[in-house]
Amino acid sequence: MVYEGFEPFVQDDSVLLILGSFPSVKSREEGFYYGNRQNRFWKLVAAATDEPVPQTVEQKKALLRAHKIALWDVVIACEIKGSMDKDIKNPVIADIPALLARYPIRHIVTNGGTAQKLLLRYHPALQDNCLPLPSTSPANARLNVSAWQNALRSLLTLA
Repeated sequence: MVYEGFEPFVQDDSVLLILGSFPSVKSREEGFYYGNRQNRFWKLVAAATDEPVPQTVEQKKALLRAHKIALWDVVIACEIKGSMDKDIKNPVIADIPALLARYPIRHIVTNGGTAQKLLLRYHPALQDNCLPLPSTSPANARLNVSAWQNALRSLLTLA
């Protein structure tokens, strides 16, 4: 079965784009990015921005708006069973260069190896503008939380 991802969450003043691979089952059920409560994404973004951890979709969007952060996934549609990146089949890739041409985004972060690998396979010209960070997924037991937070904090300061 083919599943569709989300539209980019982006504002006219977005300066940082965080790219995931494809929404998990829980995210698709919630209707917004990083909906699995076990995923550490929102805790890391909140810590990096000195904000409380958002609980609702509206709070998540408010946090992103306040810090000029855009979210999207490299894969906008695919066949997948479950939520594991290794199970993505026949991916349809996002037109990230078109998004970058439209908004003042200065920095790109990929959340996980699959997002980075697919981004560079289909958009190799973005390599110099992209910082790969380890996946915030609960499946990634080796996540270095402070490295993620420090990288995000630095990019937001530069923006």
